[in-house]
Amino acid sequence: MNARNIFQNISPLDHRYSISEADVFDKLSTYISEQAAVLSCARAEIALIKAHLSVRGVLSPDMEACLDKVADEIDPAAVYAEEEKTRHNIRALVNVMKTMVPAEVAPLVHLGATSVDILDTALSVRMRDCVRFVLLPLLKGLELSLCAVASREAETPQVGRTHGQHAVPITFGFAVAEYVSRLGKSILEIQRLSGSLKGKLAGPVGAYNGPSMIVKDPEDLERRYLAYLGLTPSEHSTQLVEPEYLLRLLLECNVAFGVIANLADDLRNLQRSEIGEVFEYFGSSQVGSSTMPQKRNPWNSEHVKSLWKTFSPRVITFYMDQISEHQRDLSNSASQRFIADYVAGFAMAVSRMSSVVAGLQADREAMMRNLAGAGGKVKGGVLAEPAYILLAEAGVSDAHEVIRKITLEAEKTGETFYAVLSRDAGVFSKIRSQLETLGISDADGFFSDPARYRGLAAEKAKTLAEKYSKLMEGVPD
Repeated sequence: MNARNIFQNISPLDHRYSISEADVFDKLSTYISEQAAVLSCARAEIALIKAHLSVRGVLSPDMEACLDKVADEIDPAAVYAEEEKTRHNIRALVNVMKTMVPAEVAPLVHLGATSVDILDTALSVRMRDCVRFVLLPLLKGLELSLCAVASREAETPQVGRTHGQHAVPITFGFAVAEYVSRLGKSILEIQRLSGSLKGKLAGPVGAYNGPSMIVKDPEDLERRYLAYLGLTPSEHSTQLVEPEYLLRLLLECNVAFGVIANLADDLRNLQRSEIGEVFEYFGSSQVGSSTMPQKRNPWNSEHVKSLWKTFSPRVITFYMDQISEHQRDLSNSASQRFIADYVAGFAMAVSRMSSVVAGLQADREAMMRNLAGAGGKVKGGVLAEPAYILLAEAGVSDAHEVIRKITLEAEKTGETFYAVLSRDAGVFSKIRSQLETLGISDADGFFSDPARYRGLAAEKAKTLAEKYSKLMEGVPD
């Protein structure tokens, strides 16, 4: 086949992203390209020959090496040319392989197998290896970068936000630690599920009809076949491997994709002009706008969100591929091919998010400025919560109403919350007394510095960063 100019490609994955994420694209191609699909099926056919020879006790090291060489030398173009005649992809592969293996084992090519014994098994191998050698290292890199930010910024004061409004103080490290925890758990689950993918050698309906004509123990033959590929059998097969093994892996990938999109959204919003608390790395020659030279758009974070919008809905198709009439129909034959697109889109998003986090900088002055001015129309109003809690702890049953009226007074006069609160001697005395029971002797200092009211934010950030940095040691590089 002729090589196609990339600018004549249809999918953006094969031109725009193959250029901007060239290293990731090349790694993905090793496992989920069309060439990889053909070669993985060839390796499955070779594994089947080995299994037959193993059962007979005649598999020699020399023959094994010879067969492995055949698997590596399969030409996808030759298989495609043969498919023009057969109109069947696996039969085309079998015909080509029969001309390449030693004559004495040629009858064993595809013997006892149906097409999906090869196709589903090969897909499991590709997905397992793509996750192991491409996705997990990318995800691990992102997770470790998040851990580093959470640890570095554990003590950096920041105003918390709920419903788009200022809430109570946290630290920036604590905000990042949310994603350390959420993504970390998903990475570990992706690793587990990728190791649980299955294969089969059970024939057209999964009842071992064909293999039972070859060996006395068809399940032993199946186990041998799959062992050469590092897999184990599906507990029950029709013509297909039970779809839920792969489905669960893809769904967990989508969980991780959603976590990353959520992170991208938060970072994008923190870069708004009116917030300005973080900024992405911006190259010296980079352009933010075609007409506004001053712009520094959070384009990488937006790019990640856009990839998520593109590929996340594909899970509907993954669910639909659960359904096949009776022992098999062909309704997944086209849709299942697009799993590769989803995996590629996910990998591109992880890679792009990694570059964002690796170059992420916190504007600590902006965070302090925003925190100092937090509270809506009441400057320092983020400290209304501790005032109410302390007053209630002191035995004042309508503490919430008391503090609410103080915030209204501050809003009316333009004074700070602390100024109005401290002027009410009776209320402030009770609050001061409660603070002292907690070991805080300077009530004035506490209520004039919102950064001190941060709960366990710094401690949680450090703990989670340390925990997941350690857990990532078991994830492949």
